[in-house]
Amino acid sequence: MKFSSEEMRKALLLYAITDRRWLSEGETLAGALEQALQGGVTLVQVREKELPEEDFVREVRELLPLCRRYGVPLIVNDSVEVALAADADGVHVGQSDILGRDIRALIGPGKILGITAKTTEQARAAEAAGADYIGTGAVFGSSTKSDALAMSVETFRGIAESVEIPAVAIGGICRENIDRLAGCKAAGVAVVSGIFAADDIRAAASGLKARSLALFG
Repeated sequence: MKFSSEEMRKALLLYAITDRRWLSEGETLAGALEQALQGGVTLVQVREKELPEEDFVREVRELLPLCRRYGVPLIVNDSVEVALAADADGVHVGQSDILGRDIRALIGPGKILGITAKTTEQARAAEAAGADYIGTGAVFGSSTKSDALAMSVETFRGIAESVEIPAVAIGGICRENIDRLAGCKAAGVAVVSGIFAADDIRAAASGLKARSLALFG
């Protein structure tokens, strides 16, 4: 289905990115994700950097019914091939993926396309490439990517204002620092460890959802 601009903005309010490294012993990704969905997550990106493609497809197919039950879109990190094979709701890619490759044409008009953009030039390139939204950061550094450089809130605001499509903030966001994003023109926040590393995933997601509504809703 094609997401309207308003539907896309609402979906970006609390955007959870999975990371199996935070799973405790005996915990499954599906179990952790369901807790996040119960807490109010509005969009899910499944991120797997080391899983073989066949296993990645199988995982996405297993998680899709769970997300559908909560009415939440599920997109795939980086792999257009996995997103298409599993019939996910979309894909998120980096700048290098749109060079010489028409991702929008590959996935079709009905699926979500997110593109990482860390400068106004990259943001405009993403918009021109047919992105539904851009992901920008790392606004507070990152515990997921050790090489991610912190971006000022002012820089984020400038990037968000350079395009018509919504921008989602990413990078080290948690309940303790989310309020620093007030007035930054974000449509929402993308969170990894702030949700999945929490002792109580549902409560962490719920707290972040409440603050996101107050700040961006």
